[in-house]
Amino acid sequence: MKARTFRTWLAHLESTGRLVAIDKKVSLEYEIAAVAKKLDGKKAVYFSNIENYGMPVVSGICSTRDDFAEALETDQYGIIPKFTEAVASPKACRKVSNQDAPVKENIITENIDLLKTFPIPVHHEMDSGNYITAGLFITRDPVTRKQNVSIHRLQISGKDKLGVLLLPRHTFHLYKQAEEEGRALECAIVIGVDPVTLLASQASTPFGIDELEIASALRSEPLETVRCETVDIDVPAYAEIVLEGKILPHIREPEGPFGEFPKYYGPRSDKEIVQLTAVSHRKDPIFYTIIPAGYEHLLLGGIPREASLIQSVRQTVPSAVAVHMSPGGTCRYHAVVSIKKRNKGEAKNAILAAFANSFDIKHVVVVDEEVDIFNMEEVEWAIATRFQVDKDLVVVEGAQGSKLDPSTNDGFGSKTGFDCTVPLNSEPMRYKRISIPGYANMDIQEYLNETSSGVNPEHLEYGNRRNDSLIS
Repeated sequence: MKARTFRTWLAHLESTGRLVAIDKKVSLEYEIAAVAKKLDGKKAVYFSNIENYGMPVVSGICSTRDDFAEALETDQYGIIPKFTEAVASPKACRKVSNQDAPVKENIITENIDLLKTFPIPVHHEMDSGNYITAGLFITRDPVTRKQNVSIHRLQISGKDKLGVLLLPRHTFHLYKQAEEEGRALECAIVIGVDPVTLLASQASTPFGIDELEIASALRSEPLETVRCETVDIDVPAYAEIVLEGKILPHIREPEGPFGEFPKYYGPRSDKEIVQLTAVSHRKDPIFYTIIPAGYEHLLLGGIPREASLIQSVRQTVPSAVAVHMSPGGTCRYHAVVSIKKRNKGEAKNAILAAFANSFDIKHVVVVDEEVDIFNMEEVEWAIATRFQVDKDLVVVEGAQGSKLDPSTNDGFGSKTGFDCTVPLNSEPMRYKRISIPGYANMDIQEYLNETSSGVNPEHLEYGNRRNDSLIS
């Protein structure tokens, strides 16, 4: 398996020319983020020479849909079916001992100092400081013993202290239960895992599903895990770094601003605090960071949302073929839905079903199945030629949206749907797409490989009598 561990995936990227090693000395403050952003969607970056640190930093390990498809051993059209199946049928992880867990090669329980130990970058101009952006945040339900895995932005608020943004989802629910009982919630933050486990952490599931078990279902073998030193949490055994700690009850401290996925800053406010109790890491660990609002960040959020969205739409429109949360919509706000329309009004039902799936979704475009929803030029063409605002527009006013969308009133705003499907009773030639016979199956490389003596020099002469006569 190419993506068995973080390191096997890096080795695969290097062997296929998709990882560039930067030996030039770079600063944690903005420079790592700037270089990685320049290569976003093109190559992963391995920074070997970090100013004041001996530890390397990596970013961009999966910044295209094809990268994630390859890690999942499928193609981009197979990502969602495979992910959906794994969410429906999680598989148990395999627990290993400390001796068999590389992440236990170094264990620190005293004098923890995050910024002395790890090269944690500052990403954007107005960020309040150094942030961990790629840490799997793992908690456990004390009643069911099931774990929950998510990713939260983590501000370095002290030597052994983190400020954390907890949105009102599963981790927040577990924390509020603990806080109401006056106790801290144990947690572990895992940095540097394979892209399959990283993607599984973002699954949209009912409460009580362990995302590490989804990772196991996506792999060709169970994910190996090991118990933490100071908290009752199991973590991936081949991770690079694990931070153990507790979210403290009834304590809030300033966190933010921080550059978020909509490409604006999340504001400063008082947030929950994680007090660290231990650190473990591999020998010669690699620090992993995700550039906020880069393709890696957007796709990590978008692909699991697509798996949830297609399920929701199919409950209303069973003929739904595929969905796409587009990067232009930050993989949160814009959804494109492909359906095989059989009944009048199905496209509008698909629009409403998409809005019901997630309050983040703001604009929905529904197209026919032959439109390539991963090609936004095709989607725009469908809007241009199959949409009329007086009969194909759906507007929902006064709806809950994303609080990180600055155009809303603290998340309160409007949503719009575009029915870009062909009317069922249209004349056969009215919407027939033009085509060139043989184009779809043509291998252009066969033509490019043909040897040639070049263009006839006579055809390249300008100003001669023949050309003068053509333009006269």
